[in-house]
Amino acid sequence: MRHLFRCFVKKDVCNCLRRCYGSLSVRISTQTDQERRNEKNLHDLKPKNVSSKKRSFSSAPTEETIFKSPRPAEKLPVVSLSDYMFSRFNKFGSKNALVDDATGTTYTYSQLEELSRNVGSFLYRSGLRKNDVICYYGTNNPEFALLLLGCSSVGVILTTANPAYTSGELERHMEHSGAKMLVTVPPLIPKVQEAEIKNVIVIGGADGCRPFSDLLADDGKCFPSDVTIDPHEDIVILPYSSGTTGLPKGVMLSHFNVVANLRQFKHSTVTTTEDNNFAVLPFYHIYGMAPILFGTLQDGGTLVTTPGFDPEGFLKAIVKHKISQLHIVPPIVLFMARHPVVDKFDLSHVRNVICAAAPLGEALTNEFNDKRQKKIRQGYGLTETSPVVSLDDEDITVGSIGRLVSNTEAKFVNPETGKSLGINETGELCVRGPQNMKGYLENEKATKEMIDEDGWLHTGDVGHMGENGCIVVSDRLKELIKYKGLQVAPAELEDLLHKHPAVQDVAVIGMPDDRAGELPRAYVVLKPNLEIHAHDLMKYVEDHVSDYKKLRGGVEFMKEIPKSPSGKILRRVLKDQLPSSQI
Repeated sequence: MRHLFRCFVKKDVCNCLRRCYGSLSVRISTQTDQERRNEKNLHDLKPKNVSSKKRSFSSAPTEETIFKSPRPAEKLPVVSLSDYMFSRFNKFGSKNALVDDATGTTYTYSQLEELSRNVGSFLYRSGLRKNDVICYYGTNNPEFALLLLGCSSVGVILTTANPAYTSGELERHMEHSGAKMLVTVPPLIPKVQEAEIKNVIVIGGADGCRPFSDLLADDGKCFPSDVTIDPHEDIVILPYSSGTTGLPKGVMLSHFNVVANLRQFKHSTVTTTEDNNFAVLPFYHIYGMAPILFGTLQDGGTLVTTPGFDPEGFLKAIVKHKISQLHIVPPIVLFMARHPVVDKFDLSHVRNVICAAAPLGEALTNEFNDKRQKKIRQGYGLTETSPVVSLDDEDITVGSIGRLVSNTEAKFVNPETGKSLGINETGELCVRGPQNMKGYLENEKATKEMIDEDGWLHTGDVGHMGENGCIVVSDRLKELIKYKGLQVAPAELEDLLHKHPAVQDVAVIGMPDDRAGELPRAYVVLKPNLEIHAHDLMKYVEDHVSDYKKLRGGVEFMKEIPKSPSGKILRRVLKDQLPSSQI
């Protein structure tokens, strides 16, 4: 799935930033070595003429303006994810590392390496070898960390599936990823059985399935000593993303990708051994998996897990565990800013709040900051960037997604000409750094569309570099719909609706919504002489997809779907037809 770590602002915020913020020092480089060494104040900088290879936009030489991170470059360790994390654990001894709010299960740092190696030994004993794939289909719990580290230690790849998946979606995920084993939780067993998946392990145990406790109790004697991991080449996790368009794709993240981004994130935020963080965002998503889970554990904080978001339970856990750091998404920001029940809880221990994964406007940001007397830091990234690209500093710029993390470059290009743009000039955001994925699993075409020959990852998001070095993202080229931070691929719903006997043609877009971000909305052309009610089509979709993919934006019937001469759906035309109150 795309995108977990992204924030958007409206165009009026862009204009406000241009007016309000002065120039600060940011490093900008172009293609020559001399220009790469230049560091100037942004108001003195002008694009330089250099030649550059382009991505099918134009063959003519163009200006190349590249923005470099203002943060100091980080020396990145070339090690496996498990070796990196194990080396960190040794510093924290018997301190609590993972605590399950639901069950009270606790693991100390001194236990993590041994138990992870026991998991690795069990997997090897079970016949799994380097580059084999295991799928995790479940909610948050401390055992997920042990599973992922156990896989990493023996070269097994872990792919993650959304627990909201239907049995059919899970089956497709297993088949596409090539997973040989499934690890899940008891509430999801019925869907696993419906998908007829064999070789199932259950955290907590269930009839007919092997309990995860067997993995932790392994004697470790089968742990292999001859597994060699190439951090740059070998894959450690395989989350799924829709990229900019289309059906979900397996994102191949190497050990080096993930470790590099952990180091980049580490120096963009501060976690101490005194911090208690709350993992309310899902581990199956790259945001929950990397910055929240391993970002906490690499610095000796305590991470409290919960299987899902429950409003009062969320607040009670913050108080009970004296949570000091919160990673949240806009719907939770809205809840914390406006729901009266929040006033009943003492949130004084919370010192650091980071929001990402979906749009967060300036108005709601300021409302939260004023109501809770706390400042939200915003971040941005993609599954394809492991995920962090940028993050606000302590001196927060409301309406921006912060400055580039270390060792990262960005440029903004005109999507029509390929020309790179300067300060305050709006174009598609492209990023380059050690966190960029290896590519999409068995999809070379999509990989080349995402990452060009010069290593630039084209995000599909539109924005500009502000004068203070903070990035503003104002729109997006991509067609992906974001419902409460979860990604819905229009192509998937269109493909499903095309199977309905009454549907001639269809297009799906995201309809703006204050609470959810966007709601999937379908425009349908019926076959001649056939009639069907909009609610019947909505029910048809509801019966075949996960809850978050429902057509909550409704169904509208049309005589013709607007398309370009090449057959591409003109979604912007459809969005322009929405009532002004919905834009």
